[in-house]
Amino acid sequence: MTPDDRAAPQLGYRPLEAGVTTDLAGRQTYSGYLQLDTLLAAQQPLSDHHDEMLFIVAHHVTELWLKLMVHELRSAIALLASDDLSPALKRLARIKHIERQLFEQWGVLETLTPVEYVQFRGVLGDASGFQSPQYRTVEFLLGNKTPAMVAVFRHDPVAHAQLKADLAAPSLWDEFLRLLARRGLPVPADRVERDWTQPYTPHAGVVEVLRQVYADTTRYWDVYETAEELVDLEESFQLWRFRHLKTVERVIGHKRGTGGSSGVGFLRRALDLTFFPELITVRTEIGG
Repeated sequence: MTPDDRAAPQLGYRPLEAGVTTDLAGRQTYSGYLQLDTLLAAQQPLSDHHDEMLFIVAHHVTELWLKLMVHELRSAIALLASDDLSPALKRLARIKHIERQLFEQWGVLETLTPVEYVQFRGVLGDASGFQSPQYRTVEFLLGNKTPAMVAVFRHDPVAHAQLKADLAAPSLWDEFLRLLARRGLPVPADRVERDWTQPYTPHAGVVEVLRQVYADTTRYWDVYETAEELVDLEESFQLWRFRHLKTVERVIGHKRGTGGSSGVGFLRRALDLTFFPELITVRTEIGG
């Protein structure tokens, strides 16, 4: 070996940089900060089937993304309520990226074949994503208020109380309309103050307000931009719903869901739900 050979770096080897902390005793560590002992101990398969771990991890990751989405939605709603649009737009942009991660995640779960899933499906019992309190929170915050759904969580006092509170509070769309009203736009009074526990119903007066916004984007640029962000957000959410439907369809066909739903049929009906209906309706009016 020549001196030049000895000086050459070895492939695949990288010495530690000077200054890298290696004595971690008594320090804040990566594992400690993230509480990895708790997080990584939560994956507890109930069968000995290899693919149950995939199923659990995929749903744990979904719940973590939902937790962040709830965090961002609550902040966006509060910012709209205080007329602080710029940071609200930042929150909405982040939510769209979260939705993209949720959409792509289905591709991993789709590697689970029907033959594999049926071998451990029985251990789920009545457990179903339909029962996710965080998913239901997202629906409520976006405006899909279903009062009867709150009763599903009576077994969990904390989740039940939080969902009752979210049901009774203005949604993201409600707060956007209230902001428009404070800007002097003629939002119908029954859309500025109403029973927030009830599902939102479209209003021709709101369509007219949005038509005015889209007709003069220079004057209403920030609310126009917000409206388009909301369109993006809903489209991404619907794509996630659709990917969910297609994943379920390819894994269990048209079997009933573990929680008793009709499965694919139940998910297909959800595609007809909309959070911000007038934002689609107004497109018919533009240029007409």
